[in-house]
Amino acid sequence: MKVVVFDDGGLMGVETALWVRDHGHEVGLVSAPTGLDPLTPEQVADALRDCAVVIDLAHQPPPATGTFPTATGTFPTGSGRAGVEAARLDAWLASTGRLLRAATDAGVRHHVCLSAVGADRVRGEGAFRALRAREAMIERSGTPYSILRSTQFFEAAEAIADTATMDGVVQVPPLRVQPVSLTDVAMYLAHIAVSRPLGGVREIAGPEQFGLDRFVRIALATDAAYRPVRTHAHSPFFGARPHPADLLPGAGAFVAQTSYREWLAGRPAPEVSS
Repeated sequence: MKVVVFDDGGLMGVETALWVRDHGHEVGLVSAPTGLDPLTPEQVADALRDCAVVIDLAHQPPPATGTFPTATGTFPTGSGRAGVEAARLDAWLASTGRLLRAATDAGVRHHVCLSAVGADRVRGEGAFRALRAREAMIERSGTPYSILRSTQFFEAAEAIADTATMDGVVQVPPLRVQPVSLTDVAMYLAHIAVSRPLGGVREIAGPEQFGLDRFVRIALATDAAYRPVRTHAHSPFFGARPHPADLLPGAGAFVAQTSYREWLAGRPAPEVSS
C-alpha cells in the first residue's frame, strides 16, 4: 500500500513517513511549507499516483501563534486585522480543498490529518477556528477519514515562549496542558494511517499534566538567556482565549508513555557561546 505524507517541512513529516515505512508500506513525502499553491496540478497528481492513503501535515497554522500573519509577521492595526485573518484563512482552506479534490481524483481511500485537542471547544478564535473549519471540510469530503487531535508537543514549548515574550518576560494564560512527544504522535499517526479509517476523531496526549507556565518554564531552564515566565489571565494562546481545561484530552484519549523528563534527558545539550 502506498501512503503519501504532505508535510510543512518540519520533523513531523519525516518521522511519520519513517514509521509508515516500518509498518512495511511504500511511502512518499511531499514538502509543502506554504500549502499546495507552489505545486502544479501535475506535481500533485504525480505524487498521488497509486496512492491509497494521504496524511496531511502541510496545513497547520503557524507554529505557536495560531494567527495568520502578514509578510511582516503582524496584523495591521485597526479594522484591517479581521480582513487579513479572513483572507489568510480562506487561502489556507482553499489549499486543503485542493488536496482533498486531488486525492478524490486519484482514488485515495483514506485521508488522515493532524489537528489539535481543543479544536471542538475553542471554535471561534485563532488557530482553533481554522483547525475546526478544516476538520469540517474533511468530514464533508466523502473520502473515508481519520482526524488525530494532539496536545502540545514537548518540542513546541520554546516556540510558545518566544511568541509570548514581551519586554523579556514570557506571559502565558492560566491553562492546564498534557503535552506529548512529537515522536509518539508520529508513531500513532502512522498506525492510524495503515489501519481502517476511523470516520471520526481520536486524541493523543502525554502522560503528565502541567500548568502551561510550568511546562514552558521547564523548557527554558537550560536557556542561557533565561526569561521569567508569568501567568497572565488575558494572554492569548494560539490566537484564542481557552478556558483553563479546554486543552486537556478527553477520557478516551490515547496516552503516550514518554514523559517530559525522559524527553528532556534525551535532548542534545544546548550550546553555550564563550
